[in-house]
Amino acid sequence: MAEKQGSKQYDLEERTFRFAQRVREFVKTLPKTITNIEDSRQLVNASGSVGANYIEANEALSKKDFVMRIKICRKESKESGYWLRLVDLNGDPNPECERDELIQEATELMKIFGSILHKSE
Repeated sequence: MAEKQGSKQYDLEERTFRFAQRVREFVKTLPKTITNIEDSRQLVNASGSVGANYIEANEALSKKDFVMRIKICRKESKESGYWLRLVDLNGDPNPECERDELIQEATELMKIFGSILHKSE
């Protein structure tokens, strides 16, 4: 699913993998509060599910299976943005920039999967 545009190569599997990696690094910087522990668990699960379901979509046995997996990718991207907004930074401005970038990436992934879904149905 790699596509060349100019000299830059876009690979959605790699992009979703990097998103999940960045989320994991971000979670390590969060204060260890009771709510952050649970919210972080949800965030890590959702962010990893985006890429895992995209890989499954690429290996789909039918168009119906492909569409279902892409819908899950879109849903998990949206959920990742939710959990990112919910985690408590405890007033520390340092991780705020990274959180904003991750929310932006989750939003972009959600839109990409929405576009794929629209073209597939």
